[in-house]
Amino acid sequence: MSDIKNTPGVDPKLSKDWKDRLKREFESSYFVDLKAFLLEEKASGKQLFPPGNKIFNAFDHTPFDSVKVVILGQDPYHGPGQAHGLCFSVAPGIQKPPSLQNIFKEIRDDLGYPIPESGNLESWAKQGVLLLNATLTVRAGEAGSHQNKGWEQFTNAVIRLLSEEKEGLIFLLWGRFAQAKEAIIDTGKHFVLKAAHPSPLSAYNGFFGCKHFSKVNEILLNTGRKPINWKL
Repeated sequence: MSDIKNTPGVDPKLSKDWKDRLKREFESSYFVDLKAFLLEEKASGKQLFPPGNKIFNAFDHTPFDSVKVVILGQDPYHGPGQAHGLCFSVAPGIQKPPSLQNIFKEIRDDLGYPIPESGNLESWAKQGVLLLNATLTVRAGEAGSHQNKGWEQFTNAVIRLLSEEKEGLIFLLWGRFAQAKEAIIDTGKHFVLKAAHPSPLSAYNGFFGCKHFSKVNEILLNTGRKPINWKL
């Protein structure tokens, strides 16, 4: 693990429960290649998002043992100051992107909560909502620029790990990209809720009205667990 810690921009300060379970991934050849790619990007002067100390923020805020809900995104935001390692979330003080605005509109319509000023979803993460992007880094201003470099193999391993070692998780799969991940989830022991992506291009095709936020809490209560406070 020391080589990871000493690699600029790839510094997983993970809780022990994540670190122990993902040790094999961090030591694998694909992850070595991924680190080399990121170092090359940085050496060439490219700006990468999120900052190096935020790449593994989803894991830092939601230890393995506390995961109850998984929301899957695709890429970090690629605008200045937006991405901070939690899918759909933006750092404090940053304007909410359209997809996040639509998430808050659905929460308003589903649960009656007003749309918040902040788009920072850390409070969800601390309650056991793993906000996981499939790709954990991106080049500034270039959406999808770090896809197919190894991150998807890593995050697929995370999803499989959760599926195998936990029970009763609730996976929120929004859009076709996220829904493809259902193939690596054991739907016999986990809950899967699917809807259109909250992007303005697709939100009216089934994201609005999905009521996933109340449904998550209904499942949690019915299985003897504390519901998520979605209000920010």
